[in-house]
Amino acid sequence: MTIHKPMPAGQVGRSLPRLESREKVTGRADYVHNIRLPGMLIAKVARSTVAHGRIVSIDTSAARQVEGVFAVYTGEDIRKIIPEPYYGPAFHDQPILALGKVRHVGEPVAVALARDAHAAEQAAQLVEVVYEELPAVFDEVEAMDSKAIVHDVLKPAGTFPDLKHLHGKKNTNIALDFHLRRGDVDKAFAGAAHLFEHEFHTQQVMHTPLEPMVSLAEPTRDGLTIHTSSQSPSFVRIEIARLLGWPENRVQVKVPYLGGGFGAKLYIKLEALVAALALLTRRPVKWSLTMEEQFYTISKHATTFRIKSAVDAAGKITGRSCAVYWNGGAYADIGPRVTQKSGFTAPGPYDIENVAIESYSLYTNRPPAGALRGFGIPQLVWAYESHTDLIARELNIDPVEFRRMNILREGRPQATGTAMKDAAIDLVLEKLAERMNWSAPFDRGGGTVRRGRGVGIGFKASISPTTSVAFVNIYADGSCALYMSTVDMGQGSDTAMAQIVAEVLQVQAESVRVIHPDTDVTPYDMATLGSRSTFHMGNAVKLAAEDAKQKLEAMARSVGVPEGSNLETREIFKKKYGMQAGNVMGVGSYIPGYKSPDSVSGMSDNITPFWMIGGTGVEIEVDTETGHVKLTKLVNAADMGRPLNPRIVETQLSGAAIMQLGFTMFENMEFDAGQVTNASFADYKIPGIHDIPPAIENHIVLAEQGGGPFGAKGVGESATFGVSPAIANAIHDAVGVRLTDLPLTAESVLRAIRLKAGNPIGD
Repeated sequence: MTIHKPMPAGQVGRSLPRLESREKVTGRADYVHNIRLPGMLIAKVARSTVAHGRIVSIDTSAARQVEGVFAVYTGEDIRKIIPEPYYGPAFHDQPILALGKVRHVGEPVAVALARDAHAAEQAAQLVEVVYEELPAVFDEVEAMDSKAIVHDVLKPAGTFPDLKHLHGKKNTNIALDFHLRRGDVDKAFAGAAHLFEHEFHTQQVMHTPLEPMVSLAEPTRDGLTIHTSSQSPSFVRIEIARLLGWPENRVQVKVPYLGGGFGAKLYIKLEALVAALALLTRRPVKWSLTMEEQFYTISKHATTFRIKSAVDAAGKITGRSCAVYWNGGAYADIGPRVTQKSGFTAPGPYDIENVAIESYSLYTNRPPAGALRGFGIPQLVWAYESHTDLIARELNIDPVEFRRMNILREGRPQATGTAMKDAAIDLVLEKLAERMNWSAPFDRGGGTVRRGRGVGIGFKASISPTTSVAFVNIYADGSCALYMSTVDMGQGSDTAMAQIVAEVLQVQAESVRVIHPDTDVTPYDMATLGSRSTFHMGNAVKLAAEDAKQKLEAMARSVGVPEGSNLETREIFKKKYGMQAGNVMGVGSYIPGYKSPDSVSGMSDNITPFWMIGGTGVEIEVDTETGHVKLTKLVNAADMGRPLNPRIVETQLSGAAIMQLGFTMFENMEFDAGQVTNASFADYKIPGIHDIPPAIENHIVLAEQGGGPFGAKGVGESATFGVSPAIANAIHDAVGVRLTDLPLTAESVLRAIRLKAGNPIGD
C-alpha cells in the first residue's frame, strides 16, 4: 500500500550536506561549554605530582581561605555520599578522587569549587599533599614482571558480555591476557624455508579533540541532570546510577554537539566527579578540562609488538606468532577490550594456517589509555605491514605481489576461525595498486632528494555484541523525527541516519528531524565508538522506520484507505482522529550475533558482525641531508559496503588519514618520571596545513555488506590502518633504512641514514 506521494530521488547514496552544517558555521550550535546555570560552581582539581605513591596527608586549609571559594573536597568527602567511589567500563578500578594512593602523575587528588574559575584554580594550586613515593613502572614489557604492582585488588565491572570473563591476574600488572592457537606454529617454524622475526613499537599519543572534555551536573527535585560532552550517554546514565545506588530514571544525561571525540569522551570521564559534587553542594557544578589536563585523562596505548613468520620456498606465509604488549596506564578504562578485539586480527589480513597470538593489557604508572580512532588496529597494522614489506624485500618479491600471494579472500577463515564474508581486502589492495600506478616505472629522484613509495592494508573486527535502539515518530502532519542516542561528533551520523529514515518513509532526508541524545527521551545505544554506528544503529533506525511505516499502513487500512492510494499522511490521521492529531511511533532494536572465543584455543566462528577494510598508498621525498620526509601523494581505499552518503565517506577517509599522519610523523607524549613534558599545543604538534600532501585521493571499493542497512557498514577508522606502515615502507624504498619505532621524525630518519652510511650521529 502506498501511503505517501511518489518517492523522491533515492535518499541512500545521496551526497547530502550534513544537516547540522549551517548551525555550526554560523555559531548557533549548542555545546556544553556554552551552558551557564544559576548558582553554578566551577570545579578545578589538584593533581598528583608523583607517578606512584601513598597519600600521607592532604592539607586544604590554605585553599579554603581563597576569596570566593565555596568548598574544597577530597576523596574522603566523596565517600560520604558514594561509599565505593570507583568506576570503569572493564574494572571498577578508578577512584573519583584519589583514595589511599596515586597511580600516575596528574591523577585528581582534590577539587576546589568557586563561582569564579580563577578563584577555583588558585585554590586547587594551594592544596598541599604529602606522598610516600613507591616504585613505579612505565614500560609495557617491564610491567609483565615488575615488582611495582599498580593495583593490589581488581574488581571486574561485569558490564559487557564480551568482557564477562575478565578478572585480571592477582599480584601482577596484567589486566587481561588473550591467547589464540590455530594449527601448529612450532611445526610451521621448524619446516620453514625462511624465518623472519621483528619487533616494533608505537608511542603514547593523545586524542586532542579541539573541544576539551566538559561535564555539568545539575541537582533536580528527583535526581540529577548531567550535561556532558560524551560519546556514550547511555553508559554514563547506567554507571552514575550504579555509583549512587539509584534507579536509572533518576539520572538524566543530555549530550548536545561534540567538538570531536575520537574515543576520548567514552564511558565515564568527568561525569562521576561533577555528579558527586552537585550532590554535596546541592548546586550545579561544571568541570571543564584544559588541553593540558586532557593529556592526563585518557590517551592511546603505547605498544610493543613482536612478530615472527614462517615462509615457504614459494613465498607463502605458513605460520605466524604475535606477542603484543599494550601499555594501559594506571587505570584500565576499555583497554582490555582493545587488547582482545585487536588481538583477534594481530596476524594481519593474510591466509595463514598456523597462528599463535598473545595479547596483554598491562597496568603501568602512566596516564590511562583507552580507545582512540582504530581501537588498537593502527598499532597492529604498523607492525605487521612493516614486517610484510621486510619479508618481501628479503625474498626479492614485489611488495604488492607478495601481498597478492598471501591475501585473505572471501570465504576463507581468519585466524580466529571466523570466515571472511563481505570483506573486499583483495579489491582494496588492487585499487591501491591501480591508483599508485604500481607496475609502471617510478622516478627515484637524485642528489640529496630521494623518492620512494609504499602501501599498507589492514582490517578490523567490529565490537560485538552491542545493542542499539531507535524510535521514529511520525506526526499528524506527516513530518517525522528520529530519536537515537548515537552522538554526532563530526562524523555525520545524524545525516546518514536521517537518510535511512527518509529512504524507508519515502521523504526527503532534509525533512527528518534528529533528536540529540537525552536519556530521558532517546533510547539506549551502547556508545558511539569503533565505527559501529552505521551498522548497529543504522539497522535499528531502519527497523524503527519500517515499524512506523507498517503501523501507518495499518492505520490507513483501518480507516478504509484503498490499497495503492497516494493519500497524504496528514489525511490518514484526520480520517483516524477527525482532526490533525495523534502519532505513530516505530521502534527498532538491533543486536548482532556473537560467539565468545574458546577459553583454551581463543577460536570462535563468529567474533564480528562485519569486517572493516582499509588501505593506504603513499609517495614521498626524503631529504638525505636533513631526514625531512615530504608526502607528495596519498591514496586511501576502503571497503565500507554501500556508501549511505559518499561525500561524507570521502571526508571521513581524509580526516582519518590526516589524524594518523600526525601519529606517524611527529606526535608523541614525552615523559620524565611519569610527567608529560610536552602537554600543550606549543610543544605537542598535530598536523598543520603544511604537513598535508597537496592532494589526497579517496576511493570507495564497490561492495555490499550483507546484513548492513542498505548494504552499508562503518568507515570512520578505515583510513587510519595503513598510513604508518605505508610511510615507513616508502622511506625504506627511498633510502634503504627501516624504522621500527613511531614516530618517524626527521631526526630518526637522519640518524638511520647516517648509521647506514657508517657515519652515526653522536648522542
